[in-house]
Amino acid sequence: MGLELYLDLLSQPCRSIYIFARSNNIPFEFKHVELFKDSVLGKKPAAASSAEQPRTGPSNSEGASKISLLKKVPALKDGDFTLAECTAILLYLSRKYNTPDHWYPSDIQKRAQVDEYLSWHHANIRANAPKTMWIKVLIPLFTGQPLPSEKLQEVMEGLAASLKQFEERFLQDKAFIIGNEISLADLVAIVELMQPVGVGCDVFEDRPRLMQWRRRVEEAVGKELFFQAHEMILNIKELSNIQIDPQLKEHLAPMLMKMLK
Repeated sequence: MGLELYLDLLSQPCRSIYIFARSNNIPFEFKHVELFKDSVLGKKPAAASSAEQPRTGPSNSEGASKISLLKKVPALKDGDFTLAECTAILLYLSRKYNTPDHWYPSDIQKRAQVDEYLSWHHANIRANAPKTMWIKVLIPLFTGQPLPSEKLQEVMEGLAASLKQFEERFLQDKAFIIGNEISLADLVAIVELMQPVGVGCDVFEDRPRLMQWRRRVEEAVGKELFFQAHEMILNIKELSNIQIDPQLKEHLAPMLMKMLK
């Protein structure tokens, strides 16, 4: 049995793994998982245009829940071995397939810089960027009403503070986070920042240094692959046209609102 990756490309961590595996020509079977299953949103994955793209078919949600004890994506199955969590999967792939050193450098100090960013990322960029999608698309979808503009403003202010730190502390005047070549730190960062872009909150606008960095990341992984991986999130607003079962709305709406408190 070969490598299987259970991914939903609406998820930022899943996109980082997908891009990393494809850009490094790692052979794997794409197991498409829908975080919001067909029974909830009634949405099927878009038809693929090539063998390397996600293929249309049933969701592998049940399979992913068996692979990951945490019952979430991303999840990896390599023979009898299973693994969850984005960073763990990225490091496993980089080591097993001996990917180019720049992704996770052998130099102890450069590697420590990647580790430093990955640790900082979760409490900063990741703490705010995903909330934009919940505020602008998902919560209105389930509750049937928009959230106050103040809630989005609060999240964007928190994200702006994190972006300021990102530029001044990590990016500085370098091409990439740890120097002249892309690393796992850049990949994890860029997929997170594309989440608000998908819902109309362009965090790169009026930030030329950040925009230039984004373009370098796109070039490093390949623009075609980059935009293929982000196709779903860049069309996320299409979900607003989907009809949700009233009972499901009543059940989920209070839970979703609590997520932003």
